[in-house]
Amino acid sequence: MVVAGLTAPAAGARSSGDAVIAEVYGGGGNAGATLTNDFVELANHGGTPFALDGFSVQYLPASAGASSTWQVTKLNGAVAAGSRYLVAEAKGSRGTVALPTPDATGTLALSSTAGTVALVSGGDPLTCKTAVDCSADPRVKDLVGFGDAVVREGDPAAALSNSTSAARAESLADTDDNSADFAAGDPTPTNAKGETPGTAPGEPPVSAKIHEIQGTTRVSPFKDKKVGDVTGVVTAVRTFGSSRGFWITDPHPDSDPRTSEGLFVFSGSTTPSVAVGDAVTAQGTVKEYYPDAPSTSNYQSLTELSGARWTVNSHGNALPPSTVLTPDQVPDVLAPNAGGNIEPLPLEPSKYALDFWESHESETVSISDARVVGPSNSYDELYVTTKPRQNPTPRGGSVYLGYDETNTGVLKVQSIIPYDQQEFPTVNTGDVLTGTTSGPVEYSSFGGYTLFAAQLGAAQDNHLQKETTRRQRPGELAVATYNVENLAPSDPDTKYAQLAHGIVDNLATPDIVTLEEIQDNDGATDDGVVAADLTLRKFTDAIAAAGGPRYQWREIDPVNDEDGGQPGGNIRVGFLFNPARVSFVDRPGGGPTSSVGVAADHGKAHLTQSPGRVEPGDDAWTDSRKPLAGEFVFGGRTVFVVANHFNSKGGDQPTHGRYQPPSRSSEVQRQKQATVVRGFVAKLLAAEPQANVVVAGDLNDYQFSPALAELTSGGRLTDLISTLPPAERYSYVYEGQSQVLDHILASAAPRGVDYDVVHLNAEFADQASDHDPQVVRLRPSTGNRLSDLGYDLLDYLDRLLGRTAPLG
Repeated sequence: MVVAGLTAPAAGARSSGDAVIAEVYGGGGNAGATLTNDFVELANHGGTPFALDGFSVQYLPASAGASSTWQVTKLNGAVAAGSRYLVAEAKGSRGTVALPTPDATGTLALSSTAGTVALVSGGDPLTCKTAVDCSADPRVKDLVGFGDAVVREGDPAAALSNSTSAARAESLADTDDNSADFAAGDPTPTNAKGETPGTAPGEPPVSAKIHEIQGTTRVSPFKDKKVGDVTGVVTAVRTFGSSRGFWITDPHPDSDPRTSEGLFVFSGSTTPSVAVGDAVTAQGTVKEYYPDAPSTSNYQSLTELSGARWTVNSHGNALPPSTVLTPDQVPDVLAPNAGGNIEPLPLEPSKYALDFWESHESETVSISDARVVGPSNSYDELYVTTKPRQNPTPRGGSVYLGYDETNTGVLKVQSIIPYDQQEFPTVNTGDVLTGTTSGPVEYSSFGGYTLFAAQLGAAQDNHLQKETTRRQRPGELAVATYNVENLAPSDPDTKYAQLAHGIVDNLATPDIVTLEEIQDNDGATDDGVVAADLTLRKFTDAIAAAGGPRYQWREIDPVNDEDGGQPGGNIRVGFLFNPARVSFVDRPGGGPTSSVGVAADHGKAHLTQSPGRVEPGDDAWTDSRKPLAGEFVFGGRTVFVVANHFNSKGGDQPTHGRYQPPSRSSEVQRQKQATVVRGFVAKLLAAEPQANVVVAGDLNDYQFSPALAELTSGGRLTDLISTLPPAERYSYVYEGQSQVLDHILASAAPRGVDYDVVHLNAEFADQASDHDPQVVRLRPSTGNRLSDLGYDLLDYLDRLLGRTAPLG
């Protein structure tokens, strides 16, 4: 047992060979819970009944503070050998499903997230308040601490929620380490009669085939019921992580294409004792697993067998054939336009992609020579396409061009091959997994349907190169935008160097850079610090060390914790500029809560503050970054740049979730933000119709979104990403879809506009940021046709003579 970083003496550990705590749940009756009660479940893995007369289960809050006391529920009767014993505890006001008939009843109100439960010989409350003291108390038969519980065995089990319990693995192993012995998952209360929620008292398991369990919709007709005589051949085993188990497939399928013949058998954190090719007969409770509260989840579920027991009938059986994925097999349409939850709808696998994948849930699928459309990441994931002709980018990805144009062939790949047998490949977009990649497919909340590879193709490097853009000519002003992904002084020098070389080598030292996600001087430490001068100095030093100019910066520190992002990080937008090429017009008055205005002077527009924040008090910017406006002068011509970082897509329903079409609630705020920025640009152009205006940044939305439609309405601004060929419209890769989040927009005045997205991050496993930067080269207008012509002639002469000095 461990407390306060000290390891208790080994003599204090006492593993139980008979009665143990099998499951603990404290979310009963809470918001989002299905069950109405908390419970504690005991189990006996000994060979004889274990008498409980005189025993109790006791609960201690996680903090184990001076005012905390152990609370007691007394027990009686016995736990039969190989059986369970259910203790019902406090009932809440929410939930819809009652526990099966309990074997004992108490009133303990367990925490839904953290605490300690002990099985105790005797009914007097324990007095111990530390792991060491409780280990030394001979009355403690078994104990589990979860969340941040002070009292626990070894490390605590994971923190729980209103919809998850801590359950010991089916083997009931007791290693005196709660984190190893218990896993978080759906609550599965089982009483001494083997009853679970949804089974009538004394009701035996229902005999069922896998295709009957899977059914013809997304939710099993046997949901929360106990089934038996479930037969199949083991096709794959997951032997590591907290969600271990194995997949079985019935080698005798029915004739209905809607019903999957595969099923996942969940064994918690314990490696199941089965092998590929074993023929098994299993029983357990059918569960629909959601990653969060089932009643409010936006995700689809995974049908699985939980609390399972199985018998291996034979070994070395032939595996049922896998479904070979061909380019035309997955439908082009993602899902029915149901206007709500698609779970009750009968599957139509020949019509909808999500239905196709669901009809093969937990079956083995295989794909040959799969092209990578999303690079490998730190979670050992990558994305491939089963439809290589579907919206390909010139560099090997799959471009996302509309809400109704999701690339349905995109499939996430994770490996279930132990690392000591095959390392997960490091691949970039456009690389290929040659040969066959195969394994069971199931739904994952992060990334949609996922192939868990038991066989992983070899990585073929197609040598994707990081792009570089041309250097601006003397008469061209280069304005770039770059989201540098939570840049903080604590980030490694390698990140700074990589970002710096991106500015110098790939972006060819633009004159102005709008930066997004610059964190304060101590990063994501929430201590009131808001200044970011150390971050920006370290970045500009890195650029100079990489051979670039000595950039200067301008930004405005936000109000602490008011602009969203990582708590304590205080991300903000800012400007870098090369003073050898462009000058910044500094006007005092800009602050975190003051609003920049527009003044007209002899037909010319000026900012009342520079830099200045755009309408920071407007509710459009609640918990979001405020835009920053700056006034620059290039070759005697004024240029206004507005740096932006609109609110994120957090809270939107996933494209692959159970609600179709998905709700995009975050769009509402971005539309408001676009209205504010468009209004500010309108003020500039009202004061000076030929003003040079550039609006740039991470707008967190697509070129076809309502926010961009609002920003470009009236024709004052052109979204330059929309001027590229459709296959090149992307700056970000998310779940295998190459898409647009970053934008540069320009007013009509500048001439010779030359725009480029510079792909150096999003398609690569090695990335300094998850965004690609972009740059526009333009020749600003003076507002006078004759003057513009003169500047154009000077520019032409400079190009003829090969000059690189700035115009003056």
